[in-house]
Amino acid sequence: MKHTLSILLQNEAGALVRVAGLFSARGFNIDSLTVAATQDPAVSQLTLVMHGADEAVDQLIKQARKLVDVIEVSHPAAEALQ
Repeated sequence: MKHTLSILLQNEAGALVRVAGLFSARGFNIDSLTVAATQDPAVSQLTLVMHGADEAVDQLIKQARKLVDVIEVSHPAAEALQ
């Protein structure tokens, strides 16, 4: 199933590599990746599209939230269903 995740992270060297590394280590392929500035120059917004089973993506989100530079992870489609 296709999933779109929105991640707020510190605009620090290596932050994007750590997020991408988590996806790679868990065997997920990122279909689309966009990084944009926010109103706070110290924070970036990462939007990515990926495919995976719902349960596996839920686990990945929990792990992403534990990364040092990650501020927030949201999964808008899943949150709309709750």
